[in-house]
Amino acid sequence: MMETPGSNALVSKRSLRRKVSSRNYDENLMDEFIENHLGGALKKRNRTKEALEKETETEAMIAFSLGFPIDDLLAKEIEAGVVKELGGKEQNDYIVVRNHILAKWRGNVRTWLSKAQIRETVSSEYEHLIYSAYDFLLYNGYINFGVSPSFTSQVPKEEMEGSVVIIGAGLAGLAAARQLRSFGFKVVVLEGRDRPGGRVYTQKMGQKGCYSAVDLGGSVITGIHANPLGVLARQLSIPLHKVRDRCPLYKPNGEPVAKEIDSQVEFIFNKLLDKVTQLRQIIGGFANDISLGSVLETLRQLYTVARSTDERQLLDWHFANLEYANAGCLSDLSAAYWDQDDPYEMGGDHCLLAGGNWKLINALCEGIPIFYGKTVHTVRYGNEGVEVIAGDQVFQADVVLCTVPLGVLKKKTIRFEPELPARKLAAISRLGFGLLNKVAMVFPHVFWGEDLDTFGCLNNYSHRRGEFFLFYSYHTVSGGSVLVALVAGEAAQSFEYANPSSLLHHVLSILRGIYSPKGIDVPNPIQSICTRWGSDPLSYGSYSHVRVQSSGSDYDILAESVGSRLFFAGEATNRQYPATMHGAYLSGLREASRIFRSTRCQQMNPGKYILKNVGPSDDALSDLFKKPDLAFGEFLFIFDTPSGGPNPMGLMRVTFGESCNDNCSQHLSNQPLHLYTVLSREQANELELVAGGNDSKLTYLSRNLGLKLMGANALGPLGNFLTANIASARRGRGRSRLPAAT
Repeated sequence: MMETPGSNALVSKRSLRRKVSSRNYDENLMDEFIENHLGGALKKRNRTKEALEKETETEAMIAFSLGFPIDDLLAKEIEAGVVKELGGKEQNDYIVVRNHILAKWRGNVRTWLSKAQIRETVSSEYEHLIYSAYDFLLYNGYINFGVSPSFTSQVPKEEMEGSVVIIGAGLAGLAAARQLRSFGFKVVVLEGRDRPGGRVYTQKMGQKGCYSAVDLGGSVITGIHANPLGVLARQLSIPLHKVRDRCPLYKPNGEPVAKEIDSQVEFIFNKLLDKVTQLRQIIGGFANDISLGSVLETLRQLYTVARSTDERQLLDWHFANLEYANAGCLSDLSAAYWDQDDPYEMGGDHCLLAGGNWKLINALCEGIPIFYGKTVHTVRYGNEGVEVIAGDQVFQADVVLCTVPLGVLKKKTIRFEPELPARKLAAISRLGFGLLNKVAMVFPHVFWGEDLDTFGCLNNYSHRRGEFFLFYSYHTVSGGSVLVALVAGEAAQSFEYANPSSLLHHVLSILRGIYSPKGIDVPNPIQSICTRWGSDPLSYGSYSHVRVQSSGSDYDILAESVGSRLFFAGEATNRQYPATMHGAYLSGLREASRIFRSTRCQQMNPGKYILKNVGPSDDALSDLFKKPDLAFGEFLFIFDTPSGGPNPMGLMRVTFGESCNDNCSQHLSNQPLHLYTVLSREQANELELVAGGNDSKLTYLSRNLGLKLMGANALGPLGNFLTANIASARRGRGRSRLPAAT
C-alpha cells in the first residue's frame, strides 16, 4: 500500500526541486572554513593532543568528501604500492598524512602545494609517507590541478615524457591536456569545431551594447561539494549562484497548480521510485531488458495512484524531469541500473556560474596548442605509436586520447585501425546517449519575477510531457533578462525537426497563458536560439544514460585503454559521474594519470621506447621567416592561421647579433644566432605591447609568458607540425605531420 505524505516524510534526492537556501554561494567561504578548522601552516606542531585529534577528524571528513575511505586505501593506492604492508601502522600513518595533504591543498587551491610545505607541518619521521602520498595525489589529479596562474611556473621546461594527440577540446580533453603538460608531455589538441568546449557552449546573445552570456549546452554545476569545477571557480574568483528551490508549476491553461496537490503528487513520484528500488532488492534485480518506464507504469496501476487528469499531468511532469536528468525516455532507461551512480552523487547545491561556463573553458585553454576545424576521421595505433588523420593532415605521436562524445562513437564517424576490441564496441552499442534541447530567449526585462530561478509547465499529453516543461531563469548570472525553456524525452526528438519560428511561438503562448491573467505583459524576445544537439555531427546527442540491456560496467569498458597507445575520456567513460560536466573533467585527469603511468612503464624498457626530439630544419624555417606574419625589433613571427581559429599557434624567431666575440668558434663567426619558441598570436600581441627594447621583451617572454628560447632542433614534434602546416598553407596545400617518438 502507498503511504500518504506526512511531516516526517523524506523527499528523495532524485527530485530536482530541492529545499536549498536562496543566497548566493561564495566558494571562497571554503578557504575560511578550512582555515578555521585546521589553523595556519605552522600551527600543527604546537597543537594539543585534543586539537590534533579534532584536526585529524576534520581532515578525514574532507578526504571522505573527495571520495576517499575514512580509514582505508583506495584500490588505486593499493595498486600503486603507497605502503609496504597493508593493514598495519604504516597504512594508518599514511592515511593521516594523505588526508592532511588533501585538506591543506583544498584550503588554498590557488597556490601550488609543495612537499616542502607539507614537511613544515608533518614530522620528519614520516618523510617517506609524505613522498608516497604526495606523488600519488599529484599524479592522480587530486591536488595542484586547475587553472591558477601560479601553476604556470610548475610546468616543466623540458618536455621529455612523450607526445600525445588529444581528440576534442571539451572539458575532458582540456583537463587532460593541462595535466599532461604539467607532467612534461608534448600535447596537441585537435578540435572539429571552430571553438573549444564541445557540449559546453556559452553563446553571446542580445543586442549591441547589452549582451548576455547564455549556456546552450552544459550549464548547471550539479552538487558543489568536492566538485572540481568549484575548484576552478575558486581559482578564478568567479562567484556561483545557487539554484533556488522555489519552482511553481502551472497547468496547460496557465493556472497555477495548488500546493496541496503539488506536494501529494511529488510524494507519489518519489514513493514510486522507492518502490522500484525495493522491488529490485526483493527479487534480486530486474532482468536487463526491463525498462524503468514499464515498472513505474505497472506500479502506478497497481497502487491506483494519479488517476485524475490533474494528478496524471503532474506525475508526467515529474517523469519529464527524470527524463531531463537522464537525457533519455523512461522507456529506454534500464530498471536495473538507471541509478547506478547515485552513491557517488556530488553533495551540496546546484549552482550556475556567473558569466557562463565559457570562463572555465577559456581558462583551461590557456597555453594549450589547439587546432580548430580538425575533424578526425581515422585513428591508427600500434607498437610504434599512433597516427591521427583529419582531412588530409596526418598527426603522429606516441599516444592518442579520444574524448569525442558517445554519440560520435555510435555513429562510427571515426575509423579505428585496427578495429576496437569487440567488448568495447558492444559497450558503445549498449549504452544510451540521449537528448536535451533548449530554447534560449533574451527579453527586454525580467517579467517573470526576480525571485525565481525555475518554474514549470504541465502538458495535456503524456508523449509531449517534456515539451517546454521547465524554464530556467539566468538573469542572476547572464548579465541580461534570459529565460531558457527545456525540452526532454520524446519531445526532444521531434523538436529537432520543427520550425524554430513555430517553436518560439509555442513557448511564448505558454508564457502568455501563465502571465497574462496576472496582468503581466510578455514581450517578444530580443533574440532567441533553438538548439539541435541531436543533429550536431560532432555530438549526435547530449549525454549518456544506462539504457535497457546496459549496465554501469559499460562505462568502465568505454574507459579502458587499448594497449598502451589508445586512451578514452569523456563523461560516458566515468561510471561514478556520467552525464555531468565534472564527470567529463575528472575523466580527463584520470586519463592523464594513466598515460603518465603507461609511458613510465614503457620508458623502463628503452629498447622499445626511444623518444625522438628532432625539430624542423634551419633551411625550412629560414624560408618561412623571410615573410613573417608579424615583426618588431629582432622578433619575427609566423602563424598557422588556417588551423588556429581566432588565436592560432605559431613560431617566434629572435636574432642575436651579426658577429660573435673572440670566444666564438670559427665556423660561427659573423653568423647571427637564431633562437625560437612556440607561442600563440595572443601572446605575440601581448609581447609587442611591452615597453622598452629587446631586453625588456625577452625578460617579459620568460617571466610573464613562461616561454623558453631554444634552437630549431629542440622545437620537437610540435615545431615540426607547425612548420609543415604553415609551409603547406602557403603553398596552397593542407598536409602536415606531427612526428612520433619511436
